[in-house]
Amino acid sequence: MSVWAIGDVQGCYEPLARLLERLAFDPARDRLWFTGDLVNRGGQSLEVLRLVRSLDASSVTVLGNHDLSLLAIAEREERDQKRVNPDLQRVLFAEDRDALLEWLRNRPLMHVDEGLGFAMVHAGLAPKWTIRIAARRAREVEKELRGKGRRRLLRQMYGNKPGAWTPSLEGMDRLRAIINVMTRLRYCDVKGRIAFDEKGPPGSQTPGYYPWFEVPGHAARELPLVFGHWSALGLFRGLGTWGIDTGCVWGGPLTALEISPEPRVVQVPGLAHASMGHRD
Repeated sequence: MSVWAIGDVQGCYEPLARLLERLAFDPARDRLWFTGDLVNRGGQSLEVLRLVRSLDASSVTVLGNHDLSLLAIAEREERDQKRVNPDLQRVLFAEDRDALLEWLRNRPLMHVDEGLGFAMVHAGLAPKWTIRIAARRAREVEKELRGKGRRRLLRQMYGNKPGAWTPSLEGMDRLRAIINVMTRLRYCDVKGRIAFDEKGPPGSQTPGYYPWFEVPGHAARELPLVFGHWSALGLFRGLGTWGIDTGCVWGGPLTALEISPEPRVVQVPGLAHASMGHRD
């Protein structure tokens, strides 16, 4: 059996299909981990969702910011849904949209596999979070997202405040802070305040901010952590982390990382004629 973590797909169905072929993926034998952001921009988000959902028994997907955005848009009036880009509209007005969105809404915010000795999240962890603390925080959001309060959460999860996680947070501020850390974080300061507008490679950020995995004094983490979300970082290994969002939707490769004691990387070309634009 092989276990492969796959970076942000963002609606790039054809590169994903090529990657699975390159891996000789067998759903009866192997498993896949997806770092989130299955949808948006690539033009084939509907096909990606259908494929990954069909592999549910042999895969795990964590929620990314684009996945949560799709779920939030789906709760709006139809006229508002028709204002989003054509890629997401194909999902929102598909005949199987309800089944796809229900499946997506029940994905975890974080995945931890003690047996394999790895964990996965879409973006990052707050400086003082261990893997176990982060997993508990993720469960808080998942419980709300899967319960009666999901519509309220999806309406109110947007916003940059509070700008940092603190244990004293309550209610929607607490849930929003957890979501921001796990699905939007790239840089923060030593107190965990997120630099939401900083999206470039390390060295481009404002002084006083650090890549989340390099913050001085951060908590020791029990397991290596795989993450996506940061295409400008590219393929990254260091400080107990693996960053595998290599910008497939922007013309970079789509990356798979073998989850094993000796991880190896397999890549296939991404979108051939992607336009370089605003990355998030």
